[in-house]
Amino acid sequence: MKTKSILSIFLSALALGIAAAPAVRAEKIVIKGSDTLGAKLVPMLAEQYKAVNPSATFEIAAEGSTTGIAAIIDNTAQIGMSSRRAKATELSAAAAKGVSLEATVVAYDGIAVIINAGNPLSGLTRRQIGQIFTGDITDWSAVGDKPGKISIYTRNTSSGTYADFKELAMNKRDYAKSSQKMAGNEQIAAEVAKNPNGIGYVGLAYLGSPGIKTLAIDGALPTKQSVYDEKYPYARPTFFYTNGRLAGAAAAFLDYALGDEAQRTAEKIGFVPIR
Repeated sequence: MKTKSILSIFLSALALGIAAAPAVRAEKIVIKGSDTLGAKLVPMLAEQYKAVNPSATFEIAAEGSTTGIAAIIDNTAQIGMSSRRAKATELSAAAAKGVSLEATVVAYDGIAVIINAGNPLSGLTRRQIGQIFTGDITDWSAVGDKPGKISIYTRNTSSGTYADFKELAMNKRDYAKSSQKMAGNEQIAAEVAKNPNGIGYVGLAYLGSPGIKTLAIDGALPTKQSVYDEKYPYARPTFFYTNGRLAGAAAAFLDYALGDEAQRTAEKIGFVPIR
């Protein structure tokens, strides 16, 4: 009886100890950066990942590619979303802090130039696009449309799309002073849809937005094939930036994002898969 009593006390104490022990917290995956990736694709991939990994938790902030790369340099995120390559100044800042910026292509995208659905134009040349967005052309009549002052909508300066379009379409010239900066793709699409004289640019995932239509550039429309073959002039890769090779939960999610299921999701949204 004495042995049983001691055993009973031991088992009770063990049970209490287990009950009192704090639950092991799952590692939170912090992802910051590009609106192009972070507004639709990455949150959807996170939900799919959590469906098979219920303990996974995410913190996703889509405030522009610059913020994503800065978050890796400052060690405030494990994954930095970016729709552009890191600049030389960012690589230098990372090296100064002992950070090894590593880029992984997660999908391909095209920067589509959009106009109001009521605009009769179907296409423009690369030269005309550059002239419009730099402010050299300010009226639609200069490109064969009826007279009307052109309203330009762009992303903000922290956006990778803002930088990429400046390089791809404008020969690195400055945007027109009259251009209006928007927080994200959805805002640009919404403004162009409301404004008969509007023009802007969005990622492929936003071409289904109501009230807009896509311009052909030098006869080429942004399609899966034209982007993948780089025949569309404003095609580009999108990236996950990390500090060297990841480990743990973040590494598992990055591997998932590159897998077949995630790439099929990217294609359904409007991106071009890496394979």
